[in-house]
Amino acid sequence: MARRLTAGDRQRLAREVPLYARLPADHREKLEGIMQVFLDEMSFEACGGLEEVTELMRQVIAAQACMLLLESGYEDFGRLRSILVYPDAFTVRDDFGMEDMRLGESWDTGSVVLSWSGARAGGRNPEDGLNLVLHEFAHQIDQANGDADGLPILKRGSGVREWAESFGASYGELRERVERGKRTVLDDYGASNPAEFFAVATETFFEKPRQLRREHPRVYRELQEFYGLDPLQWD
Repeated sequence: MARRLTAGDRQRLAREVPLYARLPADHREKLEGIMQVFLDEMSFEACGGLEEVTELMRQVIAAQACMLLLESGYEDFGRLRSILVYPDAFTVRDDFGMEDMRLGESWDTGSVVLSWSGARAGGRNPEDGLNLVLHEFAHQIDQANGDADGLPILKRGSGVREWAESFGASYGELRERVERGKRTVLDDYGASNPAEFFAVATETFFEKPRQLRREHPRVYRELQEFYGLDPLQWD
């Protein structure tokens, strides 16, 4: 936890993950310590023809994932022990044997699966509201109590009732807008189910905080309390 990144590491991360560079100095210093623990505990595995998971890949993934631990009160991602990294989108089969292309998955058996191209693209563009790493690791936080249901273990804030009311109302609004073909700050995928809504809301909170607060003020407030951060202040 006391170990810090080198000057070269910081320069590379500032280029690859602009959100890291935007953090206030005290948050950035704390993040580096959390990253060191994360990198020491996690097993990174190259898959799908990827020759190796380089130190740059490890750090880019860790910097984004560990933002969720920064002030949330969560010390780690629970049962998570391995991160499987593919070079690009990968093919999976659903319960009916149908093939589907994915950029990432979060398993409740201790693994996260990521495409490096998706993880890198999400980190490099901090303003499009799409961040693969934040999305999949938000699922890990959601799964800490055993169920991916959009209701993580609340360690601060107003409580379950207020969370459920705020998220439930915005989730219903998003579903209605998607059905009518109306665009919103939240990605349409968040209308799939409450778990995806939480993950989409998380990546939007970090990347489009101003728009999220304007369109879904109660969700923004709940996430601000939950993560203990206010990205609006980072500019």
